Amino acid sequence: MHPVLFEIFGKEIYSYGVMSALGFLAAILTWLWMGRREFRPEGFAADLGFWLMASGIIGSRAAYVIANWPYYRDAPLEIIRIDQGGLIFYGGLILASAALIVFARRHRLPLWHAADFAIPGLAIGHALGRIGCFLNGCCYGRPVGDHACGAVCGITYPPVSEPGRLFAGIPLYPVQLIESACLLVIWGILLAVYPRRRKDGAVFALYLLLYPPCRFLLEYLRGDERMGALQLDVAQIVSIALFLAGLLLFALLPRQRHEP
Repeated sequence: MHPVLFEIFGKEIYSYGVMSALGFLAAILTWLWMGRREFRPEGFAADLGFWLMASGIIGSRAAYVIANWPYYRDAPLEIIRIDQGGLIFYGGLILASAALIVFARRHRLPLWHAADFAIPGLAIGHALGRIGCFLNGCCYGRPVGDHACGAVCGITYPPVSEPGRLFAGIPLYPVQLIESACLLVIWGILLAVYPRRRKDGAVFALYLLLYPPCRFLLEYLRGDERMGALQLDVAQIVSIALFLAGLLLFALLPRQRHEP
């Protein structure tokens, strides 16, 4: 765990902010690579990145602030400190999806084609962001217990961190790294499927069938406080809804493919 990665002229540079920036760069490079294969105009990837990343950060931060409103009500200046962590992915996904609609109309693209193009970059950006969570010490797992993997994969946090105070000297599941690994695999699958898809929206639907189940299961390994209902937390409820949406998309999307 290294929440502060290094210092420049006495200014602390947080690992979460660095990994978020690297995630943004990886997404842009993914879209540049995809765009060149389709002869997209220059600036297309950067424009897409601005729309999605700006809206994603705002949406994910807003969701986190709402979920932790008692704290931010008394410390409003902390709302803008996203460099120290505090983002809820599904909040960002919702607002980024709304921004994608605007982007598609601006570039006169079919919406589902734009969604297929955008989603691989989102996956790699999210993967690197989860590494930032690990370095920051947030979104931590629960104790591994007496399982055999505890000595191998369990992470013991320093006492100065929140998980270190709550679980002093106890190995925890590295759920952030597990989720990052899942997202990297999903990113590779999406890139492989994109040029072979038979209808627009299929790649986006595939993402909804791959990531939500991973997130649903990993929530059982989370050790931080979670909001929920009906024996499920909010992330699991949203995961179920998105998975069902993916099934509907596969069934209802017309069999057509836009060729740029």
